[in-house]
Amino acid sequence: MIGRLNHIAIAVPDLAAAAAKYRDLLGAHVGQPQPLPEHGVTVVFIDTGNTTVELLEPLGEGSPIAAFLAKNPNGGMHHMCFEVEDIAVAAATLTAGGARVLGDGSPKIGAHGKPVLFVHPKDFDGTLIELEQV
Repeated sequence: MIGRLNHIAIAVPDLAAAAAKYRDLLGAHVGQPQPLPEHGVTVVFIDTGNTTVELLEPLGEGSPIAAFLAKNPNGGMHHMCFEVEDIAVAAATLTAGGARVLGDGSPKIGAHGKPVLFVHPKDFDGTLIELEQV
């Protein structure tokens, strides 16, 4: 069902400082910050050649990333995103297998302008999984 790894997301307390580390210390191509109010985050994508790293900073106190950073003040890996051909089929397969799709189970439009959904981390060994339709 899953395709390639689209990105690994890292929650950070300071987006500009984190992006600068990837740019200045690792020589990575760092994109521009993108506020995503519907998801409560500002993101920066870092091109690694074969995938991307997504840096996430909370956009407001109600952000799910703010809650994550409250538990992990230095930041850390937040989720992994895999590509899928058909997000509705993926959601149905996951649900039939006992996995919990977060929210109301309906995909939302993600940072790449494509439908995404998240699967509960307790159903994947403590890792939040995002699926993005290609």
